[in-house]
Amino acid sequence: MPHTSPTDGWTTCDLGHRHWGLVGAAGLLVHRPGPAGPEALLQHRVEWSHHGGTWGTPGGALHEGESATEGALREAGEELGLLPGQLTLGELSVDDHGGWSYSTVLATPVDELDPARLVLDRESTEVAWVSLADPGVELHPGLAAALPTLLGLVG
Repeated sequence: MPHTSPTDGWTTCDLGHRHWGLVGAAGLLVHRPGPAGPEALLQHRVEWSHHGGTWGTPGGALHEGESATEGALREAGEELGLLPGQLTLGELSVDDHGGWSYSTVLATPVDELDPARLVLDRESTEVAWVSLADPGVELHPGLAAALPTLLGLVG
């Protein structure tokens, strides 16, 4: 059963878009160098979720008073079983929609990170390293829109 918070819920930003997370949302973009450029550890979102069937970063609604980094690490722990000690945190990228924002926390793995060893919750069907230059999978629309900015931050 997913954790629930008083800040879970739908809201509409100043641009008229519908978003999950009454006080914003955050996700964790774990990245590493790959043979064809940067790769990211992405989750395949379960069909019943918002934009189900797409690939994206682990993330979700922030809790009241929670920083973007705290929220992104909490969500990555809940959804993929990632622990803060497995990661070196990097830059923060904020996609501000006016009245609502999604913050992406960048991180690199401390050691080799094998997706097969991660423990997924019911929000993910699988997790894999995906090339950011040529994903070959359908990306979550928010990640796809932010990708040019994020690529500039990961190398």
